[in-house]
Amino acid sequence: MVNDRSKLTTEKQNVNSEQIDRMTTEQIVSVINAEDACVTSAVAKEQAKIAAAIDMIVARLRQKGRLFYVGAGTSGRLGVLDASECPPTFGVKPSLVQGIIAGGRRALVRSIEGAEDRPLDGMAALKNKNISAADVVVGIAACGLTPFVHGALTYAQELRAGTIFVTCAPEAVQHIPAEIIINPIVGPEVITGSTRMKAGTATKLVLNTLTTAAMIKLGKVYGNLMVDLNASNDKLKDRSLRILSKLTGLSRDESAALLVRADGRLKPAIVMHFQKTDLKTAQNILKRNRDSLRNAIEETL
Repeated sequence: MVNDRSKLTTEKQNVNSEQIDRMTTEQIVSVINAEDACVTSAVAKEQAKIAAAIDMIVARLRQKGRLFYVGAGTSGRLGVLDASECPPTFGVKPSLVQGIIAGGRRALVRSIEGAEDRPLDGMAALKNKNISAADVVVGIAACGLTPFVHGALTYAQELRAGTIFVTCAPEAVQHIPAEIIINPIVGPEVITGSTRMKAGTATKLVLNTLTTAAMIKLGKVYGNLMVDLNASNDKLKDRSLRILSKLTGLSRDESAALLVRADGRLKPAIVMHFQKTDLKTAQNILKRNRDSLRNAIEETL
């Protein structure tokens, strides 16, 4: 492990913002915006590795595995955020995608100094989740060296779980214990070492892509519509009705009545309409087709 982090890209001083405290407000905004503009191209260079990570995740999830994000500080919060958004968006159980942050739940809203420095804590956090070779663990650390995350990844490797790492520091790659390393190089931060900025944005883009693409491949999306959403609030209930109407051609009232017969479940409701069947049969059709709505609709009964 590297103790002197001064050579890490994430810790270097950005020449474009060296005099940022002398700038006008508009100039500050311009500098930040210009630096942010490099993030998407940095992530794009990692497309092949991101795709490989997605295929690993999909294969494990299809075998009843789970996906864990492990991080500290901003990285940990981004993992918890991405995990927490999967159930309402894709209708999956909260246990399928989980976020682990150094310091526990309190660290989500308050910095807990030193929580990231203990590798054994990272290992213990995964032990508490009873992870196995069926699972995938994604370590997240902008600097690539966070002991808590390394402890978790080392433990995951010992159990032969799938291992992925997201970092913005190319200098740390050789020290990272993971099968797939996603390394968008966004350069030094506007405020030296403040990886909640460009590194955080790059990480958010990567995590968005990992879960979104995985859920698409698992049949949670039809076209670009979230047909497995959990209609847990008025906005999502309205979206369910609009999706059902769009795909079936039914009126809003007819769609509402169909959703009632489907116990509020959008995907089975769509199958019920196209296959002219009841809820139980629609659910069986989906099960036969590995939850793929497209295949369920096209199946010849």
